[in-house]
Amino acid sequence: MDDCRRGRDLGSPRLPHWARADVIAHRIHAQQLDRPLAERPLTDAATLDIGIQDTGRDAASWALVNRGVAVSEPGQLNGSDLLACVWSLRASPHFYRRSELPDVLVAVSPYSDADADKRILGADQPLKAAGIPTRKALGVVAERMRRIVDKPMVKGEVSTRLTKKLDPPYLRTCVPCQAVHAWEMPFRLGALYGGLELEPGTSPPVLRRIPDWPRPEAGPALDPMAAPAHLQPIQAYLRFLGPATPGDVAGFMDAPVADVKDHWPDDALAVTVDGKKAWLLGADRPQRDVPDSLVRLLGPFDLLLQGKDRSVLVPDRARHKALWPALGRPG
Repeated sequence: MDDCRRGRDLGSPRLPHWARADVIAHRIHAQQLDRPLAERPLTDAATLDIGIQDTGRDAASWALVNRGVAVSEPGQLNGSDLLACVWSLRASPHFYRRSELPDVLVAVSPYSDADADKRILGADQPLKAAGIPTRKALGVVAERMRRIVDKPMVKGEVSTRLTKKLDPPYLRTCVPCQAVHAWEMPFRLGALYGGLELEPGTSPPVLRRIPDWPRPEAGPALDPMAAPAHLQPIQAYLRFLGPATPGDVAGFMDAPVADVKDHWPDDALAVTVDGKKAWLLGADRPQRDVPDSLVRLLGPFDLLLQGKDRSVLVPDRARHKALWPALGRPG
């Protein structure tokens, strides 16, 4: 959709201007990074709507503490009945509220086969050559994984068994492994689509069935927009990392920009940041009461660092390589 015409105020010649400081303050407040530490339920963190990435040591518990949720020790998340860890956006491990996992599956499903193609990073090519639609293929992988994982099972064993159940278009020759096995991205995405979660704190990862899984059929949902609005990734990104552009959101989701534009929220508010148009949800004006004394030590994959407009957060591009290295990240 040209210029995201669905967004509010897109035709206005005088859009509200947000300075860099306004954007940062808004994101800090929206992500609850300005909350004092207190005894709260583990589920009392707004960013669980978009998922709290658990990449790196103690990442999820670290992120919760930074948002005012008192976590006594990292193992508290591992044994919690309130939270669950699954591979979701970008095939990365994220914690969500356990009660919302079926809706999370719907929310993170691809909007189209073109979207699914982009999310599986090259695994679509042999599928296309064989005439297999990508979303259908993800359903096949999910169904096979569901059958295989009838008890907690380490990832390598699941992969070995899955490889024997899949046809050649689903497989690749892995040079580092010197073996033929299922493609990594469909494997990871297929886990949630098959009603499987990760056992927190395990390395290598252990997969297990999600208790009382309600979905009778494996595979991605046909309509991601049927998910509750607060779980939909586009809306969540605009709430937590807005103002942002469709390109920013697409980069975060590993989705095509066209699909993001086609599903842009009607009530997204247009503003300008450094002379460029961007959109957000959840605020009509900048948040200005974040104290200057606020200090948070962020994990390398903290949501505040996940915004794709990195120059807004850190204008000095010379610092980007150190803060967002291609391999490994500091705390």
